[in-house]
Amino acid sequence: MKIKISILLLFSGFGLLAQEQLSLENLNQFKDPSQNWKIVGDVVADRNIRVHTHQDPEPEPLSKKEKRKQKKSEETIHPIHIEPGTGVLYNDYSFTQKDHLLSQWEHGDIKLEMEVLIPNGSNSGIYLQGRYELQIKDSWGVKNPTSYDFGGIHRNWEEAPDTKFLGITPLSNPAKAPGLWQKLKIHFEAPKFNNAGEKIANAKFVSVFLNDVLIHNNVEVPLPTGGPISTVETAKGPLMIQGDHGPMAFRNIKYQLLKESGVTLSNLSYRVYKGDFNGLEDLETAEASEKKSGELIDINVVHEEDRYGIQYSGIINVPEAGNYIFSIGYTGGIAFALDGKAIATNNSADAQEELEEIVTLSAGDHPFSLTNIKNAGWRAPRLGLSIATQHTNPRNFHVYDSYPPRISSRSPILVNAGAEPRMLRGFVSFGGSQERLSHTIGVGTVEGINFVYDMGSENLVGMWRGSFVDATPMWHSRGDGSFKPNGSVLWTFLNQPLAALNDLQSPFPKKGSALEFKPAGYTINPENGLPIFKYTYKDVDVENRVYPNGKNTHIINEVHFSKAGEPNWYYKLASGKAKKLADGSFDINDHQFYVNVLSGQEPIIRVVNDETELIVPVDGRTIKYEIIW
Repeated sequence: MKIKISILLLFSGFGLLAQEQLSLENLNQFKDPSQNWKIVGDVVADRNIRVHTHQDPEPEPLSKKEKRKQKKSEETIHPIHIEPGTGVLYNDYSFTQKDHLLSQWEHGDIKLEMEVLIPNGSNSGIYLQGRYELQIKDSWGVKNPTSYDFGGIHRNWEEAPDTKFLGITPLSNPAKAPGLWQKLKIHFEAPKFNNAGEKIANAKFVSVFLNDVLIHNNVEVPLPTGGPISTVETAKGPLMIQGDHGPMAFRNIKYQLLKESGVTLSNLSYRVYKGDFNGLEDLETAEASEKKSGELIDINVVHEEDRYGIQYSGIINVPEAGNYIFSIGYTGGIAFALDGKAIATNNSADAQEELEEIVTLSAGDHPFSLTNIKNAGWRAPRLGLSIATQHTNPRNFHVYDSYPPRISSRSPILVNAGAEPRMLRGFVSFGGSQERLSHTIGVGTVEGINFVYDMGSENLVGMWRGSFVDATPMWHSRGDGSFKPNGSVLWTFLNQPLAALNDLQSPFPKKGSALEFKPAGYTINPENGLPIFKYTYKDVDVENRVYPNGKNTHIINEVHFSKAGEPNWYYKLASGKAKKLADGSFDINDHQFYVNVLSGQEPIIRVVNDETELIVPVDGRTIKYEIIW
């Protein structure tokens, strides 16, 4: 038996084992694709130009002269530019070419992820089993999303009470600006039927993440939504992408087709021990107070809240060879062994964890033992064991009450702006899990455009729309001094953005020396209640003002200088591959966000130490630019 060491969060849902990559070298994985579906290398959609969709009236027939004039106009300004190649699935929608696209394969339960690029004003949908639509729509800046917006589960068009379904609204709207790639992750469970063909469970979206934000959590869909391939529900059906509502692009489509697990458990028995056990070795000399057989793991058979030990043993039958994911949840301490080999151990009496181990097993019977002790009165008794594979749903081998779904024992401490902006000093993990910044301040605006500013480097490091922050890590119990942005964050780059460079091949310093770079805190702007950050660089006073744009969709950053510095001063606007667009703005990191300079300086694209940067020269004038995401 080969054991792969892998300790992860309990069923995090994606990336646990390899997924199938849907090939976008051609259209072979789709059923009879129509002319509107194409494989291309890239799609560039002008964020400022609205595309034609199903909501527009179908145009009247044109004369030859009008057609020539229209073609010339489209050659001059067209909202979408296509680059040849492979890797991107594109719906070249028109009023005459607008068919849906169906996969060759069918699915029941599935985990699906993809990236979607939505042109300005466009609309589409992903139909699980061809019947249950998750809406894909340009919903940038929508404050109160409905089921018609991006991530909504669409309604159907029935009117009878027993067949009417009104749709489900997403929990929030983390949608990005048109023309940018956006991430979708879907865990879907198909409806279930008994042997007589009667439905015994509704279709369910177990989870849906949009741009890494949870927007649906265990929501049932009792009926097919509008526009399905059939209103008859089945155990399996094809994946369908809507083609008749507008142009749309997709890439990096990955999926896991899931089925019910064939793993079984037999010959289960347990021994219960009573007393103070501070380590697993204490059970070696203890005498069991009870020995019985059982069908499932159940911590309640101990009949104690604390000061106990229990040891389960039995046989796990594996139907076929492969990688199996063993998930163990517990309070106290545990030791899990399989085929006489230790798989997971935590020699503690007061821990609380969820562990996962990936184990390569042959088909057949595998003896196991699961030992649990607890000597921690402040923790509730918990013990659970689940087993899954890449292609099966997890199967629980414990009763519900032994390890119920995790519910936080504390309410989150959420901080939001009200009638005035809110500011919170604390630590922030850049990128969610990378370098921890210690001199940051979070700023929540009345308009719901929020950002994190690093006063250690005087840099705008992250921004997001919607709710402000979760301060639970900072304020619960003793806290750790950190807060979490409560939304889909666009992280920019680390370290100071202002520097004197010897030449254009010199890198920006990580931090200025104490003599050159002196933070001076901030004052409050009386006009909008937002901070004006102040610092001095080489005897030049600098002010940084960050605020929402007029439409409250993105951020503007203004950098003011008390006087002109040296000729070789530069300010970094963005880090990452930059491409100038037709409107003069810059596409950053392959359609991840835009930067648009408003103050007239001519940006420079350069590569230093394998890092591409967008910078502007500093000549004493205010630098004003917007970051659009």
